[in-house]
Amino acid sequence: MSIQSRKLIVEFTKMSGAGNDFIVIDNRFYNFSRDELSEMAKNLCRRRISLGADGILALCNPDTEGASFRMMYYNADGSLGTMCGNGARCLARFAREAGLMEEPLVFDSDAGLYAASVGEDASLVRLFVPAPKGYVENIPLDGDLPNGSTVAHYIWTGTQHLVIPVEDVSKLNLTHLGPRLRADAGLGEEGANVNFVEQTGDATFHVRTFEKGVEAETL
Repeated sequence: MSIQSRKLIVEFTKMSGAGNDFIVIDNRFYNFSRDELSEMAKNLCRRRISLGADGILALCNPDTEGASFRMMYYNADGSLGTMCGNGARCLARFAREAGLMEEPLVFDSDAGLYAASVGEDASLVRLFVPAPKGYVENIPLDGDLPNGSTVAHYIWTGTQHLVIPVEDVSKLNLTHLGPRLRADAGLGEEGANVNFVEQTGDATFHVRTFEKGVEAETL
């Protein structure tokens, strides 16, 4: 069923986590299908001509015993996002304010089971994530790396990431570099988010990210 045929007034909340912004809905009430959520994301996340957001977060009933809810996330282009850390923190706060009081909040996602701790005033949300996997050091790519970069690494953290060490992240043109590297044939059909990383100290880094599905730089 197309969402246009349902003629619903949909209540939503606009949330931001570390610069990523989302449209958040309580899908326990609406029961939108995956196809409908994908269509909503494409229609509502367009900036300047609609609500504008990096994606849609849906709070759904859990599939797993012991979980408080299920997180469903669709990128602005309508593609499925298996996990988004900033989105997960936003949805955990939304769940708390919707009356889910378990601590921590354990939830399902398309990337597996996660947990989040929500502070008493909900101003601080901590996300507990499984160990990353699928690390490939110096993954071979078809395209060229940014000037000064010699290696790129792949890792799965709930979604795909390509990590590229660079000399000066502030000088990069992500509008040019991002789309090409995000869809490099060496990453397979789904591609990856691209993280350009400059080490600025012994344990400090400056990171800029081009995000697949949003198809733009995100904070």
